[in-house]
Amino acid sequence: MLNIADTLYRWCGEDRPFALATVIRVSGSAPLPPGTALAVGTDGEAVGSISGGCVEGAVYELCQQVLESGEPPIRASFGYSDDDAFAVGLTCGGELEVLVQRIDPADQPHLTTTLQQASAGVPFSVAQVIDGPQRLLGRTLSVFGDGSAYDGTLGSQQADRAAAIQVRALLRAGRTARVQVGGDADTCPEKLTLLVHTHAAPPRMLIFGAVDFAAALSQAGRFLGYRVTVCDARPVFATPERFPHADEVVVDWPHRYLEHAEVDARTVMCVLTHDAKFDIPLLRLALGLPVGYIGAMGSRRTHEHRLERLREAGVPKEQLALLHSPIGLDLGAHTPEETAISITAEIIAHINNGTGLPLSRVPGPIHGSDPAAQMSPASVLAA
Repeated sequence: MLNIADTLYRWCGEDRPFALATVIRVSGSAPLPPGTALAVGTDGEAVGSISGGCVEGAVYELCQQVLESGEPPIRASFGYSDDDAFAVGLTCGGELEVLVQRIDPADQPHLTTTLQQASAGVPFSVAQVIDGPQRLLGRTLSVFGDGSAYDGTLGSQQADRAAAIQVRALLRAGRTARVQVGGDADTCPEKLTLLVHTHAAPPRMLIFGAVDFAAALSQAGRFLGYRVTVCDARPVFATPERFPHADEVVVDWPHRYLEHAEVDARTVMCVLTHDAKFDIPLLRLALGLPVGYIGAMGSRRTHEHRLERLREAGVPKEQLALLHSPIGLDLGAHTPEETAISITAEIIAHINNGTGLPLSRVPGPIHGSDPAAQMSPASVLAA
């Protein structure tokens, strides 16, 4: 639902009922991930998309049906139509399941406050019941900040507390995923499956080296949704004018900046200086941090010399294995812009466990299996 948070916030502020269709499960080559939503207002206005166009018409009709009748939430599945590829179904060959429910803002007042946080940039998660007793289907619980505060209810204090504990891990990691709570007679007897929608601060891209490649990479990183920082010790090169797409430009020695920078498992680091006096102290520190990706630019000879110096500096073998160098995928890139695509392509492949091969040479579904169906808080934190 967070893909249409601004419109939903406006409708909630107007106390305007609406129907919400949420993707709760995908498999195969379904085009959009779990958590993506489409909503229909009382005037017939539709916002969002749940399939890139394949089944929008059928889902729109279900939304109107639920909105007008006030009936309980319903679940509907859509897949490929063998008889007619243009019939209601996913022509891409995937399958998706959708939960369609009527939302009356007066019945869930916490949603107004929660959706407002999206525009304010405040981290939060919304846990939505997608499987369990019919009377609880579609209920939501909002969890804020560090996970210690929450609003709304899933039907009982036991369920709320159990959900808040599970949601905290996803909120810290900035992930949307499915989790299960309950089924324990002593704590929460009713077993519930929740889809946790998470709105977190953008992940960070730290670019070290104020070079032409950094200018192109900062633009590509921002396009991908990263909060981009460019850092270089040379004030003549590290200027906002040279890097208009960066969120911040820092003049400092890279390792000294990194000592105090906020990083997490979603942070990606790109070292573009290929100068030992900058690279070695920086990478020695970086390779010991719990970040998502570390890449360094340079030739293969530069890479071998860099590894030798890092070994001499005491960096263990298992940490050296985390370094992506030479940075980027083999795309035959030459220009800064092409190199930025090469680097970001490797980052995307690494984060999503992709092969980096042409899709024409990879068997199986294009989008793989449903990541939200198998993601647990423990695996999220380990990712």
